[in-house]
Amino acid sequence: MAKATKTKATKTRRTFNVKNFLSTVNGGRTITAYRKNEKIYSQGDPAASVFYIQEGKVKVCVISELGKEAVVALHGKEDFFGEGCLIGQPLRLGTVVAMTDSVIMRLDKASIVKVLHDEPKFAEAFMAHLLVRNARVEEDLVDQLFNSSEKRLARVLLL
Repeated sequence: MAKATKTKATKTRRTFNVKNFLSTVNGGRTITAYRKNEKIYSQGDPAASVFYIQEGKVKVCVISELGKEAVVALHGKEDFFGEGCLIGQPLRLGTVVAMTDSVIMRLDKASIVKVLHDEPKFAEAFMAHLLVRNARVEEDLVDQLFNSSEKRLARVLLL
């Protein structure tokens, strides 16, 4: 019986469509089209919402006090970003810029918290997204610390 339950849970997880679900959330969301190189938010802005990429690609950059910029993440279609507000982050730690023409849904903090509490399938999909991204960041860090530049390049090309 446990095996059948596990299979059913796996099927449910695969069939849950985050994009369709988010399009039905009442209130607290806006959808905006951004042009290539347009800022979505800037480092130091208030952190009061989470974003979902419906179409396009974005980059997350941080800028040092000396003005040096570092790209810390790239996100594409069906990715979330800006979720630091959910852990009490008062200000944005980075700047997010559209790399291509993009369509992005903004969910205010209260709305996404409500959805996470009220909709377990969405909460599961959101958590899975965050865990996969966290694992990828850990792999990138290990890659940077222990692999030669040739191995890092090969990994990037394979990904």
